[in-house]
Order: sequence, then C-alpha cells, then structure tokens
Amino acid sequence: MSSENQEDVPPKSKPRLSCTKYFDALWFCYSPVHQMQQYYRLGSLDNCTGKWGALYDCLALKTKRVSEVEEILEAREKSQHHIWSFRTPNESKAYWKRLFGHLE
Repeated sequence: MSSENQEDVPPKSKPRLSCTKYFDALWFCYSPVHQMQQYYRLGSLDNCTGKWGALYDCLALKTKRVSEVEEILEAREKSQHHIWSFRTPNESKAYWKRLFGHLE
C-alpha cells in the first residue's frame, strides 16, 4: 500500500452519543409485558425512575462539549467495577487448589 492511499482514508471518528437505547428501555419499561413481569416477580409495578434518569443523563450529555462528554464517560467507565477478577497464573493455581484441592 502506498502512502498516497493512506492519505485518502479519512481518520476514524468517534461514534456519536446516542440516546436511542435509553429511550427504547424507557418505552419497554411502560409496556404491559414488562409491568406484568415486575408485578409477577416483585408484587408491584415498575415506576421506571431508573430509566427516566438514564435518559435524562444521556440528553444532558448531548448539551455538553465533546471534550467534556469524553471526560465524563471515561470517569464513569473507570468507576464501574469489572465483573471478572484478574489473577496471575500462580494466583489462579492457588485459588483453584483452595476451591477444588479436596477432589484430587
């Protein structure tokens, strides 16, 4: 590939922030299917406040500058706990022995 072809390719732009998934989640929250599931499982209907909050946060982010949005999203991502605990091979071996060593 020559250097001319590389210059023709536009730089990758970051994906735009979309509130569609939050709106869809809110819409589904008010559906009879979801409300009946909640009533069956918990004995009460869902007031969907969490979905409203998520949609409001997304719409509020849309009014900010791109640099501010990136900082906020990075901070949120860092504050979330990862579902997996990472271990070195030695830590993994010791953990496995502790859990399943009695089976050997």
